Amino acid sequence: MIDTHYDNANDRNPAAGIAEELFLNCIHCGLCTSTCPTFIESGDENDGPRGRIQLMRMVAEDKCELTARMRRHLELCLDCRACETACPSGVEYGRLIEPFRLAVQESDKQIEKRFDWFRELILFQLFPYADRMRKLLMPVRFLQRVGIFGAAERLGLLKLIPGRLGRMITLLPPPVKPGPKLPKFLPAVGRKRARVAFFVGCVADAMFRPTHWATLRVLQQNGCDIFIPPGQGCCGAIRFHAGDSQGARKQSDANLVAFELDRYDAIVVNHAGCGAIMKEYGLHWQDGLQPHREKFAAKVKDIHEFLDELGMVPPSGRIEATATYHDACHLAHAQSITEPPRRLLAKIPGLKLIDLPETEICCGSAGTYNLNEAEMSDRLARRKLENILSTGAEIVLTANAGCLLQIQREVRRNGCPLKVMHPMDLLDLSYRGESL
Repeated sequence: MIDTHYDNANDRNPAAGIAEELFLNCIHCGLCTSTCPTFIESGDENDGPRGRIQLMRMVAEDKCELTARMRRHLELCLDCRACETACPSGVEYGRLIEPFRLAVQESDKQIEKRFDWFRELILFQLFPYADRMRKLLMPVRFLQRVGIFGAAERLGLLKLIPGRLGRMITLLPPPVKPGPKLPKFLPAVGRKRARVAFFVGCVADAMFRPTHWATLRVLQQNGCDIFIPPGQGCCGAIRFHAGDSQGARKQSDANLVAFELDRYDAIVVNHAGCGAIMKEYGLHWQDGLQPHREKFAAKVKDIHEFLDELGMVPPSGRIEATATYHDACHLAHAQSITEPPRRLLAKIPGLKLIDLPETEICCGSAGTYNLNEAEMSDRLARRKLENILSTGAEIVLTANAGCLLQIQREVRRNGCPLKVMHPMDLLDLSYRGESL
């Protein structure tokens, strides 16, 4: 394994800790540019993977210091990793951009950069804690239920809320009954085929608990005993991608303690962003716990990946509808999982699944990118919706919390008669014999 740890970075050279081999793997063929969202939108070579790799390499080789203009090109990257899927040389772009940007942020000496209230209070103290999010959102949920929030959204009044806070509010989906708290154990239905642990997460639980329940019911129907260990928490992705590697390490370590690995055949995750970083726990932190992190990562399975390998029991309920599937970046590119969701959905009687043009292109969510990079995020959201509408589908399916929130917002903004769902929600309806 090539060591990509970035503790050797310094204020002058944030690329000092990145292995040279990772840069040399890039042969500058440019095939990655056709899948890079920011290059497609801007046409600027420096906003594509090939250009960004060259910028980082110049810094790494001490040919120049990192300038504000160079930094801006790197900040605009969504870290969607579509370039990795397209690359014929196997360049691991994520292992370049992630440590580089982390080192830049951690070495920043500007006071206004060291303390960002939104980052410290919202991203770090709110988002990773589902219970805090639910409590804080109670007044907003009330306004939604009585119709005031929807009216304000239609009149454009939410645009008066400034900056990232205003963008965060507009992402909030309509209120649904969350269902009861998840139990510690659920038994298999019928013949027992596997013992799994279920990862709950933070934003996913606060915003999409009904999807969690749907996932659990689907697992039960496929003969799985399900354990939901107490003590688990945020996967660490929020802190990691916001430049706090040490905070993310603590969250990952808490999950290592919570899950008794030898008890389970797999740790099942139903949101792509969580699964992607959990599968890389052993890669991001090189210390004495690395063997345990690697063992943990080997147990992590995306729900579609797990059911496809297990051999999913076909559901019997018909769903007469047309759907299209958007590949979440951290499922398709970071985890290389594209066909399993489609194979599972193909087993739903009556469902017609239509290919989505540019499915490999990011929707513009990219974790908190849609809060920090409004202009580019909105351009990509519009592009994604146009492609969805071109299919004539009634339902768009995707398997990540960020994608669901981003696409739902764009659908509401444009008043489109589209249902935005997680594949497990649709499979659960089929198993239960219920209609949309």
